[in-house]
Amino acid sequence: MTDPAAPLDLLRGPAWSDRMALAPLTNKQSETDGTLSDDERHWLVARARGGFGMVLSCATYVAPEGQAWDGQLGISDERHRPGLARLAEELRAEGAVSSVQLHHGGLRADAAVSGHRLVAPWTDEAKGVRALSTGEVHAAVDAFVAAAGRAERAGFDGVEVHGAHGYLIGQFLDGRHNHREDGYGGSAEDRSRFLLEVLEGIRQTTGPAFQLGLRLSPERFGIDLGEAADLTATVLAGGHLDYLDLSLWDVRKHPHGREDGPLLLEHFADLPRHGVRLGYAGKVLSGPDVTWCLDRGADFVSIGTGAILHHDFARRVLADPGFVSTSQPVSREHLEAEHVGPAFVDYLATNWDDFVSR
Repeated sequence: MTDPAAPLDLLRGPAWSDRMALAPLTNKQSETDGTLSDDERHWLVARARGGFGMVLSCATYVAPEGQAWDGQLGISDERHRPGLARLAEELRAEGAVSSVQLHHGGLRADAAVSGHRLVAPWTDEAKGVRALSTGEVHAAVDAFVAAAGRAERAGFDGVEVHGAHGYLIGQFLDGRHNHREDGYGGSAEDRSRFLLEVLEGIRQTTGPAFQLGLRLSPERFGIDLGEAADLTATVLAGGHLDYLDLSLWDVRKHPHGREDGPLLLEHFADLPRHGVRLGYAGKVLSGPDVTWCLDRGADFVSIGTGAILHHDFARRVLADPGFVSTSQPVSREHLEAEHVGPAFVDYLATNWDDFVSR
């Protein structure tokens, strides 16, 4: 049995002090221009103070046209770096390893917010989406790579590439729609090319101690489970990653339509890891949930809802392996005491019926 309190050594960079990471959580607390707000800084620094071994930012846009919502954190421009540098310094002072999640919304961006026309691997005229040219595909790769360099210069320990949830990288992986004929669509190999070039570019242009993670969806969003397992095996063996975070939605779920077979995570737990650390995310709300994941092959566990409800979820689990998060819904006052800002509370209240008391 792996102890949640055991430090986690990675191939590169600093060890995490324990096996719990803050999941990248949309919170809509940044300033209109993508610079870091005090509310977002307080939210993240409180989680570092609360014992999480690694604290990860929300999805942070790497290019203006990739901005997916108002109040999204940005890393597309040097104007974003001073706030990020302050955040990195404060996270380190609290003892957490720090990372920025790199994101591009693609056709899931918000043109009204970004002021740019939507772009994606394919055209969808009904939605006002224009297909990227091959040159623009290369420029999008470069945007991810440049953002990673910006994060490194700001003092972060690493970045995580957001390849999950049907955003731009997931759109390239989408076998239903990505039929490009320029080497970036069609076959599974070509659909994964964009992602692999992003990972290779970041590894080549950042330092030897800079940590590189990846979040993937193992199904849905046009991603076949078998192809997802093959892609996972490829990135684990590729020599670029330090960790892979599988966004499962529920760690105990079965693959869609296969409720009588193995759990979804069991399709990935036994793949050769080549030193890369593997994490699970999805409805982890207690110390027993953390232990359950570690017992089923996880090297670490990403905590979302539990970390919103308790800024010190990690510390509570380390002190009491039987700790269980408070039940939902919770009051606005409870969330405020947990360093969740007003914009984040409004987002939770608007998008989840059972999160914030009415």
